[in-house]
Amino acid sequence: MRGRLGWLLAGAGVAAAAAARFLKRDAAPTTPLEHEAEADPRAEELRQRIAESRELVDERDEFEEAETPVDEADPDARRRAVHDRGREAAERMRGEGG
Repeated sequence: MRGRLGWLLAGAGVAAAAAARFLKRDAAPTTPLEHEAEADPRAEELRQRIAESRELVDERDEFEEAETPVDEADPDARRRAVHDRGREAAERMRGEGG
């Protein structure tokens, strides 16, 4: 009997708390507050900074389009070209100094 009475009282307490919360929420004012209606002076500055950052992203995308993607790069050809230039420079130095 005590167990049932305890559950009944606990259920009634939960129901009362839910009802109080529901009624309290409906009593809240629905009109916007004064400070929300005024425009925030920082908002325009933030909009400007966002626009500038978008421009930077566009510039970066353009820059990256000019680069060779890693999967298309040929490291052996690059290595050969570097060695060829090095040999040519060494030959010029030997020809001038000797």
